[in-house]
Amino acid sequence: MQTPGSQSSLHRANLERVVRAVRMAGSLTQAEIARTTGLSAATVSNIVRELKDGGTVEVTPTSAGGRRARSVSLSGDAGLVVGVDFGHTHLRVAIGNLAHQVLAEESEPLDVDASSAQGFDRAEVLVSRLIESTGVDRSKVAGVGLGVPGPIDVESGTLGSTSILPGWQGINPAQELSERLGVPVSVDNDANLGALGELVWGSGRGVKDLAYIKVASGVGAGLVINGEIYRGPGGTAGEIGHITLDESGPVCRCGNRGCLETFAAARYVLPLLQSSHGTDLTMDKVVALAREGDPGCRRVISDVGRHIGSGVANLCNLLNPSRVVLGGDLAESGELVLAPIRESVGRYAIPSAARQLSVLPGALGGRAEVLGALALALSEMGDSTLIDQSVQSAAVDGALRTAPTPVFT
Repeated sequence: MQTPGSQSSLHRANLERVVRAVRMAGSLTQAEIARTTGLSAATVSNIVRELKDGGTVEVTPTSAGGRRARSVSLSGDAGLVVGVDFGHTHLRVAIGNLAHQVLAEESEPLDVDASSAQGFDRAEVLVSRLIESTGVDRSKVAGVGLGVPGPIDVESGTLGSTSILPGWQGINPAQELSERLGVPVSVDNDANLGALGELVWGSGRGVKDLAYIKVASGVGAGLVINGEIYRGPGGTAGEIGHITLDESGPVCRCGNRGCLETFAAARYVLPLLQSSHGTDLTMDKVVALAREGDPGCRRVISDVGRHIGSGVANLCNLLNPSRVVLGGDLAESGELVLAPIRESVGRYAIPSAARQLSVLPGALGGRAEVLGALALALSEMGDSTLIDQSVQSAAVDGALRTAPTPVFT
């Protein structure tokens, strides 16, 4: 039994700090662990040695600043996490280990609007198939991150707006999937998970304050403040798509007029081109045509960029992020959309906030949300089991080393 303030209690706390730092980053040098945790280099060295002896971490030679260093990551067989991303037209699942390595990933078409039961049935089958493909025992799954295309009510865990997914009304997505898979499930909206994915693996690496803007059938933002996703007390922070641009504009699905979403989301943008380009247009087709020089598609994308830039300018004035990352199909149009965004930011944002901001396309494309789901599962899992396994393994190893050598006659 550990007494608060005792040496054993302090040691346990230090173990947890080191394991959490490595788990969240994927891999760190011992010097980086010391800076992240505030522990001394000697303490970090001793803890890393203990965790390595227990099989919890792996240590590999590397270099940092031209000097030899040792990179520390969680052991590849310490456990698995699962990411599940429900989009409006797809289901994507990824399996990763605690060292931030993606072991298996697959996507398939799915009309998520139709039925929640159908979606969860498909997810259950795909998760089981991918876990089996890794060859790792299913008992190693430590948690699941789940993404859905709508805001999650913090108190009830249900989708906060049934107008987005009418077939999911009254459903608690995390509870439903957890009962099917038998493991803890953490849920968040797709924009927040896109922000997490880009923060850990993509264009957001190295910054602590950013906004991830996803433009698809709707428009949403995932906000990262001081390295953490900001959700707000009700879970609806980041609904940038409902900033009012024109009080006399089109009626939005939220009931207001002239929201940013009515000028930028696919459901409102595509009809502008259907008379000249046909009714089978998708945003990825519009982007492809714009990149090939189609004047109508280029004009529409430029207009969308300027509208998004107005919303980003509001974010700059309120939160002063250092980076904005654009996700969704629209990001594939590159400077055709990024340049108008920057132009609007320069026009409407406070000059000092605009100067500090960089606007970049997402590096992960359509994988951002599912990788963010993996990051969510990694961030929500506890460290106690890992540490207990390490301590027990080290104790057994130590006992074997000190046991007398048997004599066979």
